[in-house]
Amino acid sequence: MTGPGKSPSVVVLQPRTAARVAAVQALYQMDMAGTDLNAVIDEFVCLRFPRAPGDEAAAGADATFFSELLRGVLRRQRDIDPLVDQQLAEGWRLKRIDAIVRAILRAGVFELMERPDVPARVVINEYINVAHSFFSEDEPKVVNGVLDKLARRLREPELDGNGGRQAG
Repeated sequence: MTGPGKSPSVVVLQPRTAARVAAVQALYQMDMAGTDLNAVIDEFVCLRFPRAPGDEAAAGADATFFSELLRGVLRRQRDIDPLVDQQLAEGWRLKRIDAIVRAILRAGVFELMERPDVPARVVINEYINVAHSFFSEDEPKVVNGVLDKLARRLREPELDGNGGRQAG
């Protein structure tokens, strides 16, 4: 909270981090309101990324990366959701968890599946931080647990202890 004589603190995120936060917001919006993919991309790129008041987290986001995340999650959602379901606690399904957590997990799993240019540990840390920007309870731990298990499955050579490098 800002009081007299105090200025609000604005955290400027790196372009890809801002794109991840925006992608989670967009996936949530699409999930809850049924917003069309192209309409939500246009809204974010044209209105939110140029530093819309009250949406500083999206300012300076990498628009290309943002679009790739959204398009990729939608394209691979039928593959992503069962993978996440398998990692959730018994009796829990992706449909039952918070919509923001669902969006975070979908985006993170997509990156683990299709973005080998981004190290698995970076993907996990980025989405834990995204979760912290929305939650202060156990949700970041859930994100960590699910993404860590899936990273070990999807990127085993990278996480096998020697970074996927051959000995010798």
